[in-house]
Amino acid sequence: MKKAPPALKRGPFWATLARLAGKGGWTYLLVPKKLAPPVTRAWNRTPIHAIVDGVEWDTSVWRAKTGEGFLPVPKRVRGEKGEGDKVRVAFSYVDD
Repeated sequence: MKKAPPALKRGPFWATLARLAGKGGWTYLLVPKKLAPPVTRAWNRTPIHAIVDGVEWDTSVWRAKTGEGFLPVPKRVRGEKGEGDKVRVAFSYVDD
């Protein structure tokens, strides 16, 4: 049986929440280029295990054209925080 590769960790770091304009716009944060994981799946994404302000969930980071990572942060994770608020972020991923 093949052994799974170890998870690579990034963070913790601080990020500011932002919001896409328009009805139903996502609240997200940008992962700095130097911390953004490599693209491992279609649509420029990488599956990750994220932790934002102590709340954990499985999601993906999408690579923006700027090289930064785009990480949507759902309401159930961010609680009352919104655009302009700082959050503490960490994540892990497998570079397969």
